[in-house]
Amino acid sequence: MATKTIQPRMTLMELMTRFSTEEKCKQFLQDKRWPNGVECPRCHNKKVYTLKKRPFSWVCKAKDCGGRNGYRFSVITRTIFENTNVPLQTWFQVIYLMTQSKKGISALQIHRQIGSGDYRTAWYMCHRIRAAMKDTSFPQLMGEVEVDETYFGGKDKNRHWDKKKHIPGLSAKVAVIGAIARKGNVVCEIIENADRVTMSQFVRKVVSEKVSLVSTDDHDGYGRLHRQYPHQVVKHARQEYVRGNVHTNNIDSFWSLIKRGVMGTYHNISKDYLPLYLAEFSFRHNQRKNPDMFDAVIAGC
Repeated sequence: MATKTIQPRMTLMELMTRFSTEEKCKQFLQDKRWPNGVECPRCHNKKVYTLKKRPFSWVCKAKDCGGRNGYRFSVITRTIFENTNVPLQTWFQVIYLMTQSKKGISALQIHRQIGSGDYRTAWYMCHRIRAAMKDTSFPQLMGEVEVDETYFGGKDKNRHWDKKKHIPGLSAKVAVIGAIARKGNVVCEIIENADRVTMSQFVRKVVSEKVSLVSTDDHDGYGRLHRQYPHQVVKHARQEYVRGNVHTNNIDSFWSLIKRGVMGTYHNISKDYLPLYLAEFSFRHNQRKNPDMFDAVIAGC
């Protein structure tokens, strides 16, 4: 049965109408950030004073925070929007575009659509939004879970001379491991070594011991999972990909989606920024049934 696509609650045109002014954007941020009343972002003191001549700005005079002179802050203090010259209206439009692009949207395309003066502005905005999409407090995966590893990057022999590793036997590709709960969430991260210790530590960190199944391929790194989990293996080396309920098709589909995004949208991703792209694709997958995905990004900003 095909999964029902959840349509966003707002279209782009509706979003632009709803946030037609900076004041409306800031009011929305205030309501999302402090639903129970404004508090100091430094010490969380709720007794703050409004600066009448500066809308959406306050001062905290708590003894251990601002003291007598006070600590001044605004609705964008300690958010991804801090110290930016780009209007919040533009930020909101970029966030919307990134949440609705299944295979991602490049900074160059964002640059063309928002008319930013410099490509680096759009690049900077996209990376800040990806950082806001990163989930650091996910619950452990339950139910039937698939675990798999994949590799990003081209072959070292195809690189320009100044970008080659020049170390025989060393792969230029970056290893990534991921786990996905069927009909649930996905978690993935870069690993330096695809060995048994590293891969087992990842599984123990993200997968609950109460799962009904952990399905992997026949990589040696998963060799001891059966000691802690109901572990089953499909032997890809023997051309076995499905055995009853045992397969890694869901995590393979997730890897395929990211790689199609890399090849068709981004073309090249460095190891330094790969974690941000993994966070972006994981966020869109985990929020795929949420019609208010835009609100979820704002909450993480």
